Amino acid sequence: MAAAIKGGAGIPTNVATEHAAAAAVAKASVININESACDPKRISKEDLGNKKVVSEEALGLRKVDLYSEDTVKPEVTDYSRPAPGSSTKFERAYVNAPPMIPHSVEGLLPIKKDNNQCLGCHMPESAKAVGATAIPVSHFTNYRPETVLKNGELVKEGKVVGLKGELGNVGDIKIAKAKRMDTLYQGRFNCSQCHAPQAKVDPVVGNTFQPDGLTEKFKSHSSLADAMNEGVQ
Repeated sequence: MAAAIKGGAGIPTNVATEHAAAAAVAKASVININESACDPKRISKEDLGNKKVVSEEALGLRKVDLYSEDTVKPEVTDYSRPAPGSSTKFERAYVNAPPMIPHSVEGLLPIKKDNNQCLGCHMPESAKAVGATAIPVSHFTNYRPETVLKNGELVKEGKVVGLKGELGNVGDIKIAKAKRMDTLYQGRFNCSQCHAPQAKVDPVVGNTFQPDGLTEKFKSHSSLADAMNEGVQ
């Protein structure tokens, strides 16, 4: 795994080569895939609190007769997307939210220890040239506390953890200094644990969530490394 991370790419394949070529024509704009769910007219229409009478059909997500399955059809899930580089980036749901994957992941998943195709386009040294989103500084930083077992006791950041220790619980830990690295931190190697492809489906309910501080810049960029300790210092 370390070799794959240091190298910045997985094993080359025809699919990866095609994707890298398509990435050269990537668009810089972003789209809000939650726009239809946040539409004020839709939210007002679905708000049961302002209705005098609420039917049984309106209570469920299916909006059909609850006593019959004859007219119930499962939602068709379509994950087809343009090739990497030819798609439009998705707007982040909130500041520093993990960006969702706007392109096809055919041939890219699952990620394996010796084959991570994502790194071929998204490592900083490659991203700009192919029009991809660069992996941010936070992914090259180890934020985990230094942990050792000493004399049968758990020691984090040089302090004993436990009821009789210097730290009552792990929530009291303050990292002395985050460790910047020249290579991708291995805890970030599995991209799909946070970043996921999005199906082409209409959300079944409206969404009143409105993110604070989501400026045009942060719709497609991260400031997580600068804001990591906000609210905990």
